[in-house]
Amino acid sequence: MDIDESIRKECERRRFSVRTTETYQKCVYNFFKSCLKEPRRVTKKDIKEFLENLSEKCSGGTVHVYLNAIKFFFEDCLHRNMQINIKYCRRPQRLPFVLSREEVFKLIDSIKNSKYKLRVSLMYGAGLRVSELINLKIKDLNTEKNFGFVRAGKGNKDRIFIIPESLKDKIEKLIAEENLQREDYLFLTNKREKYSVRSLQVIVKRAAKLAGLDCKEIHCHTLRHSFATHLIEQGQTVSEVQALLGHKSPETTFIYIHTATPNMIKVKSPLDFLSL
Repeated sequence: MDIDESIRKECERRRFSVRTTETYQKCVYNFFKSCLKEPRRVTKKDIKEFLENLSEKCSGGTVHVYLNAIKFFFEDCLHRNMQINIKYCRRPQRLPFVLSREEVFKLIDSIKNSKYKLRVSLMYGAGLRVSELINLKIKDLNTEKNFGFVRAGKGNKDRIFIIPESLKDKIEKLIAEENLQREDYLFLTNKREKYSVRSLQVIVKRAAKLAGLDCKEIHCHTLRHSFATHLIEQGQTVSEVQALLGHKSPETTFIYIHTATPNMIKVKSPLDFLSL
C-alpha cells in the first residue's frame, strides 16, 4: 500500500494543515524504516518498543508527535482497533519567554524600514503567528471597524483579530500606494510575491540585536506571547485572550497569567499580616 498517499487522503479529508500532513508522513516513514514489517503485521508491542528507543534519543515532545502520527495511521487510515493508549512523555510545562512593553517598544523602534516596522508592529499588536501575518489578504481586513480575520489558522480554524488603531492609517496607506486588490496579500515582496516566514524571522532577530535585547530568546512567536501577557496585565479576561489567540482550550491561555508581571497578582503574602 502507498502509506504516504493513505495519510495524505485522510489528513485532507479531515482538513489538517499541509504541515501536519507532512509531519505525520515523516514520522510513519521513520517508524516503518525501523520496524521493517508490513502494516497489517505490526503489533502494539512493536510500536511501544519503537517509542521507547526513540525516547532515549529525542525529547518528550518529539516522542509525543510520533505517537500521535503512528496512532493516526493505524487507527484512522487502516481502521485497526489497536487501542494505542500509551501514556507517554508529557511535555514539561515551561513558561514562555516574554518581552516587557518597554522592550517591545525598543525592538520595534529599532526598525527603520517603514514596511518592515508595520509588519512587526501588526504581528505584535494583533497577536498573530508569523504564518498568519504573511497569509493576510486585503479581503480579510476591515480597517474601518479595526478588525480582521485569520483564515484557516492553526487547526484550520478561522478567527477574528484586532487591528491596532495606531496602525489603521498605515495599513490603508500601504494598500493605496501599492494598489492592492481584494485577493492580494497585504505584505508583498518587491517582486509582488508573498512575503516569506524566513524573511520576517530575520527582521525580528536583527531588530532585537539592534535594540540590545537577548537575541537567543527572541523569535517572531515571542511577540505573540508578549501580546497575550500584556493583555492579561491590562485587565482582559482569560476568555477574551483565548478568543483573540484562537486557543481551543482555556488551559492553553492560562499560562499567560503566570508570565504577567508580579504587580498583577493581587494576593498578599500571609507573612505581611504578621507582626514580627
